[in-house]
Amino acid sequence: MSQNEATLPPQTATTPPTVAPMSMAEVLRIPVMRRLWYAQIVSTFGDFLALFAVMIVMTYQLRATPQQITGVQIAYMGPIAILGVLSGVFVDRWPTKITLVTSDYLRALLCLSLLLVHNVWGFYIALALISVVSSFFGPAQGVAIRTAVPRHGMQSAQSLLQQVMMIMRIIGGPIAAWFVSKLGPHPAYWLDAVSFIASGTLILSLTLTTPTSVPVVPDPTTNPDGVTAPAAAEPTGLARVVSDMKQGASFIIHHAALSFVILALASAMFVLGCFAPLIAVYVRDILHKSEKTFGYTSPMIGLGMLIGINLITTKFKGKKATTLVYSGLSGIAIGVFLLAALPHLGAMIPGLFIIGLSAAAVIVPAQTLIALETPPPMMGRVGSTVMSAIFTAQILGLILSGVLSEHISIRTVFALCGVMLLVMMPLGMWMQGKRGATA
Repeated sequence: MSQNEATLPPQTATTPPTVAPMSMAEVLRIPVMRRLWYAQIVSTFGDFLALFAVMIVMTYQLRATPQQITGVQIAYMGPIAILGVLSGVFVDRWPTKITLVTSDYLRALLCLSLLLVHNVWGFYIALALISVVSSFFGPAQGVAIRTAVPRHGMQSAQSLLQQVMMIMRIIGGPIAAWFVSKLGPHPAYWLDAVSFIASGTLILSLTLTTPTSVPVVPDPTTNPDGVTAPAAAEPTGLARVVSDMKQGASFIIHHAALSFVILALASAMFVLGCFAPLIAVYVRDILHKSEKTFGYTSPMIGLGMLIGINLITTKFKGKKATTLVYSGLSGIAIGVFLLAALPHLGAMIPGLFIIGLSAAAVIVPAQTLIALETPPPMMGRVGSTVMSAIFTAQILGLILSGVLSEHISIRTVFALCGVMLLVMMPLGMWMQGKRGATA
C-alpha cells in the first residue's frame, strides 16, 4: 500500500480487510487500555481542577491582567512545545511503564508545590515544571496503547482518549469553579496530586512491553583502492540523541499522508488557539450579550467534538483518514466564516457546534493514522513531535489572536482563520501528490 493510500482500519497493510474495526466497548475490554483510560479520567479531572484554581487565584486574588492570564496557558504548553521532539527520543529508549509511573508521581509532587506559590511568576514556574514532566508522559502513553491495542481497535482507542478531554472540557469548568468557590484553591491542588498518584498506581499494576528497536548496522563500504572499510559504529551520547531525532523527523517528512495530517492537525489547533480566547470578547463586543450568554454558548465546541468523536467511530469507521481530515478542515472553515459573516446569537450557536464537530474529524483520524503508520520503536519520537507541533500551534494562536485583535476586528480574525484552513486543502493534495509520485 502506498503512503497516499493510507486509511483507517480495517484497510491497513497488516490487518486483513475482513477484520471489522473494534468498537469502544470492545477496546475497553482490553485490561491495559481500560486501566490507562481510568488513569486518564482521574488525572485529567485533577488537572482541570488545579488549572481552574490557579486561574481563579490569579484573577480574583492577584488581580492579574489578561496578558498574565494568557501567560498561564503559555507556561503550561510551552515546555511541551519546546521539549516535545527531544523527550520522544528518551521515551523510545526507556521502559514504558517506568516512564509513565515516574511521570505521574513527579507531577503529584509538583502539584503540591502550588501550595507554596503566592505570585504570578511562581505559578508560571510551577506549571512549566509540570509541563516538562508531561512532555514524557504523553508519548509514553501512546507507546503503551500502540503495543496493547490491535490495529483494528486503534481508532476507538484514540476516540476514548479524546472523549475524556472533551467531557472534562464541558463539565470540568463548572465543577472546578464550584469546588474552588466552596473549598478554596488548596484542596484543589491536593486533589490534583492525589489524582496523579492514583493514575500512577493504576499504571503500576499493568504489564507493559517496551518496543525494541533493531540497531541499524551499516554495510561495509569499499574505498576506491578496493580496501573494505569497517562499518561505522553506532553513535553514542549527544550524537545518538541527534541521530534519533533525525530518524523521527525523516520518517515524518518522507511519509506523505502522515506529514499532511500532522500539518492539518497543527493548523486546526492554531485556529482553535486563535479562536478560543476571543469568544468571550465576541459575545461582549459584537453580540452585546452578558457573561451568562458566554456561559451557555462556549461549551458548544466541546459538545460538537464529543458528538463528532462518536459519529466517527460509529458511522464513519473505516473511512480514509485523509478524506475525513479534509472534511474536518472544511467544516471548521465553515463554522468560523459563519461567525464572521453573521454576528447573531442564532448563528453563533450552530457555528461553534460545527467547529467542534469538524475538529473531531481532524483530531481522531489524524491521531489514529499517526499511531497506525508509525513503527512501534519510533512511537515516542513521532508522538512527541506531534505534541510539540500541536502545542506550538496553540501558543502561536494565543499570541497572534491578541496581537491581531488590537489592529483588526475580531470578525476579520475569524475570516482569516477560515481562509488559512481552505488554503490547507489544496496544499495537502499537492504534498501528497508530489511525494506519492517520488515514492
